[in-house]
Amino acid sequence: MLRPLGVLGKRVRSLLAGVNFKLQGNQSSIISANKQDKGISLAFEGCCAIISALMISANNVSLQFGKRVLFDGVNITFNPGNCYGIIGANGSGKSTFLKILSGDLDTTSGAVSVAGGKRISVLKQDQFAFDEVTVLMTVVMGHKELYKVMKEKDELYSKPDFSDADGLRASELEGKFAEMNGWDADSEAGKLLSDLGISEDLHQQQMKQLEGSQKVRVLLAQALFGNPDILILDEPTNSLDVDTCNWLEEFLINFENTAIVVSHDRHFLDKVCTYVCDIDFGKIQMFSGNYSFWVEASQLALRQRSDANKKTEDKRKELQDFIARFSANASKARQATSRKKILEKLTLDEIKPSSRKYPFINFKPEREAGNDVLHIENLTKSIDGQLMFKNFSLHAHKGDKIAFVGPNDLVKTTLFQILMGELKADSGSFKWGVSTTQAYFPKDNQKYFEVDLNVVDWLRQYSVEKDENFVRGFLGRMLFTGEESLKKVKVLSGGEKVRCMLARMMLTNANVVILDEPTNHLDLEAITSLNKGMETFPGTILFSSHDHQLVQTAANRIIELTPGGYIDKMGLPYDQYLEDSRIKEQRHQLYSSLASS
Repeated sequence: MLRPLGVLGKRVRSLLAGVNFKLQGNQSSIISANKQDKGISLAFEGCCAIISALMISANNVSLQFGKRVLFDGVNITFNPGNCYGIIGANGSGKSTFLKILSGDLDTTSGAVSVAGGKRISVLKQDQFAFDEVTVLMTVVMGHKELYKVMKEKDELYSKPDFSDADGLRASELEGKFAEMNGWDADSEAGKLLSDLGISEDLHQQQMKQLEGSQKVRVLLAQALFGNPDILILDEPTNSLDVDTCNWLEEFLINFENTAIVVSHDRHFLDKVCTYVCDIDFGKIQMFSGNYSFWVEASQLALRQRSDANKKTEDKRKELQDFIARFSANASKARQATSRKKILEKLTLDEIKPSSRKYPFINFKPEREAGNDVLHIENLTKSIDGQLMFKNFSLHAHKGDKIAFVGPNDLVKTTLFQILMGELKADSGSFKWGVSTTQAYFPKDNQKYFEVDLNVVDWLRQYSVEKDENFVRGFLGRMLFTGEESLKKVKVLSGGEKVRCMLARMMLTNANVVILDEPTNHLDLEAITSLNKGMETFPGTILFSSHDHQLVQTAANRIIELTPGGYIDKMGLPYDQYLEDSRIKEQRHQLYSSLASS
């Protein structure tokens, strides 16, 4: 059975007694050792064997599709006890690189090295691949070797002519089964499912009987099952509610092996990552710290390099102060403590400026709204017989930035569609203030792009100023330059369409902004820019988002809307909203009454 790093860590420490060594980046090197002490020499060799056996590395990896070079001579090593966040602009190859690491995609040249006997587990993306399998068995199938042993065992024991040779083979399989902790497989899989919000009554159901969001959770449990040596997760927080996201964060913080993740959730990356791996121009650079540290450190490096007159010592002091501020925020959690130690060893040369480009998102109202922005009274709506909300009332004032939260996205989308006149309420009423103007970002924007126009002409139709230089300049701020601005809007990517929609909204100069899941399809840079734009907007915002950091930093009012009632909290940050014991009880009662009805 593969032993967890905690056990191996004790063995490493005992092996290294009397050996002075240090870690330099991702490599270990001897400083001094008694060469005459054969025991120590063997101890160090044993330690190196343990360390080298617990890593995955890309060695001079290149990947090319036709003339397009996605990766060029990438060399990177991932070590145990760390969580690595893979970041990069949309289209840079984040998911592709994960497929290379997992062996699902061949390289043009170079290779990926995985230590012998080490198990890689990958979050599967195909929700329909296990439709004919029970939920519990789908999770167990995440450990391929264990599942293979179980299947062969069952086939042997079901044979009507069970021979002596079969008995010997069965005995061998039973040994492997016990070694892989097979007797606890069902209980471990069941606990993972329950922790991820899949109730026990669903565990023996077939996967095809589950909803899409439930299937995503089962596939996540499958990836986490059996304590894999190398865990590869591509967008693991998609379709997860905030409570399940928090559970996953804690799981990864305490995960003792190697985790490699791709995510557009900045809060998630900040919580779990000890290293950030930045994909840029076909190369991958690894940086110590979490995502926020990388962003601020790269900006600090850019400022320092542009300030040629600043003394090296002053720059070093600035770096030390910066690192001290980040280190002071480290919690007692193992991963955060590990990250703090890594940061404290950073040198000035290790901080690199980023070549990332950020769109300019700035909602600027043409005129100020009055204090009474929106009045909703006893609004009720059902969709296809399912109650969305009942007797919902709201009085929104100037400057309110209201985040609508909760697990059911359709509830929030329905409310916004009613407020924008796209749906009619079953009962109740609402009234916008006479001085308000609204700009709306719908969750589904496809209908806006079903036209035969290029990006310039598409945006021009929403602009009072029709001059081409003005429109091109506006698009340039949203990172549509040169030939990109002449692309047909029908062929734009999801992220490009979102940037177009945000540009359209900015041109309206509205004093009320409504945003339904605006971060979907955006890269981290665009999400950061949107976040700043929402924070600085002087008007009123109504929005929904699964981006934890966006809600935490942009909202000054939280509303959780459910069919059983609603919670409305003014001036309470999102983190406090989630942690408040009285609100937790309110939420529990709301959803309990919903489940029992």
